[in-house]
Order: sequence, then C-alpha cells, then structure tokens
Amino acid sequence: MTGFVRARYTLEFKQEAVRLVRGGQSLSSVARGLGVSAQSIDNWVKADAIGSLKDAKGKPVNADQMEMTRLRAELAKTRMERDILKKAAAYFARESR
Repeated sequence: MTGFVRARYTLEFKQEAVRLVRGGQSLSSVARGLGVSAQSIDNWVKADAIGSLKDAKGKPVNADQMEMTRLRAELAKTRMERDILKKAAAYFARESR
C-alpha cells in the first residue's frame, strides 16, 4: 500500500474528542462529526482514562486539515442522502402512476 499517509492529531484535538464523549455524546456521532474513526476515539478515551493520552509524534494535523476532513465526511454523507432521496422520489413517482 504505497501512498498511504496516517493522520496525526494534536493532543488538544484528542482531548476535545474525549470531552465530547464524556459529555454524553455517542462515540459514533463524535466520530462522524470530527471525521475520525470511532475506533480511534475509543482508543483515545481508554488512553485518557489511564492517563496515557499523548500528542502525536511527527507532523501534527493543523486546524485547516481537520476542517477539510470534517467537511469531506459531511459532503460524502450529504451526497449519500441525496442519492437515497433521488431513488425514493423516482420510486414514488412510478408508484403514483
């Protein structure tokens, strides 16, 4: 797998994700909102519980990159919803004839 770049997140980003989960939001909704896998956030919550949550090694992801990732995930979700609605509209248009 050439060309694969692993995302690096700042300690503040990880702490914010953990705070959201501990604040009562579901793990999956936080993951979708931030554009990060639920498994990563779960790992961060567990690491924070034992006090070993650390900053990323290497080049951290800046705020613009995090926002781009979040927007890409939101766009993908919106496109999927649009496609579902198109199919539903076509189905119901055929059914009403």
